[in-house]
Amino acid sequence: MDNFSRIQFEAPDLTALSSCNTVVDLHFHSRFSDGGDTVADIAQRARQLGIGVAITDHNAIDGAVELDGYEDVFSIPGIEVTSLEGTHVLVYFYRIDDLKDFYAADVKPHLGSTVMSSTDLDVESIVRRARKYNSVVIFPHPYSAAFTGICNHSFSEAQLDRLLRMADGVEVINSENLKRWNLKSALLGFNLNRAITGGSDGHSLQEMGRVVTYAACARSRKAFLDAVNRKAAKVMGTESKLLKKIQSNGAKLKNSINNYPDMVEKNIRFGKSVVRFCTRKASEQIWQRINDRHLKKAFYVVAGLTFLKINYNALPLILFSMIT
Repeated sequence: MDNFSRIQFEAPDLTALSSCNTVVDLHFHSRFSDGGDTVADIAQRARQLGIGVAITDHNAIDGAVELDGYEDVFSIPGIEVTSLEGTHVLVYFYRIDDLKDFYAADVKPHLGSTVMSSTDLDVESIVRRARKYNSVVIFPHPYSAAFTGICNHSFSEAQLDRLLRMADGVEVINSENLKRWNLKSALLGFNLNRAITGGSDGHSLQEMGRVVTYAACARSRKAFLDAVNRKAAKVMGTESKLLKKIQSNGAKLKNSINNYPDMVEKNIRFGKSVVRFCTRKASEQIWQRINDRHLKKAFYVVAGLTFLKINYNALPLILFSMIT
């Protein structure tokens, strides 16, 4: 399958898509983290739209577990874990019991002071722990603001390459993201040739279904996640309008106001990594220019010596080029 045809930047016709596909908004938040809605309201909205939904709260599973109790709503058990670096990791499970076990053994003991705080697990540890279960590991909004996406200056190129190979894939469209970042995420998904997903990253009901992941498969968790893993799923959606983004971000800040100290600390840490990155790049560019000057001088010397065989009057010019 052509990778580019798997990613479509257009508003999804949910009715048409659902007629022959299993359609899921794979990234949605409830009141159990920084979302604004109850699970009951999320379930009702999913019914109205005729799609499935994954409640992927930050460092919490109460919403996903409650949604699992609605037998008439198709759902994928999931969680969005915040790493020590501040980077987010989405983990989806075939079974709700595996999500519960993962949370109890591998997330809860490592939680911060609030549900929105970073855990004390780095990204690699989160991925390795998720691998103990039958799960699908995705890096959401890989290109995004600051440290929340995996493609940030906190990681060296070698680290980033290793982490991307450890995960199953990346989220290629996120309606809360900026267009330019989604385009970079989509290109990354294309180049990796791995699993791709998309979701609204919604924090209010109006955002649900703006971005969906869909596959021509049975309406079961196994069939759907298998389709994602074998690259048979597609993603369709668009970014939220600017006003919606402002409203959503305002709601998130209100819901996570107790997390301000943690956010400030992470921003300071990320800022330092950016400074280090920029300093290193500037140093590399300076040395490159120095090396280029040396190469030029070497060229002048060789060319000059060749020229000297027929014109000794050029010696002063060559000596001047060597010392300037």
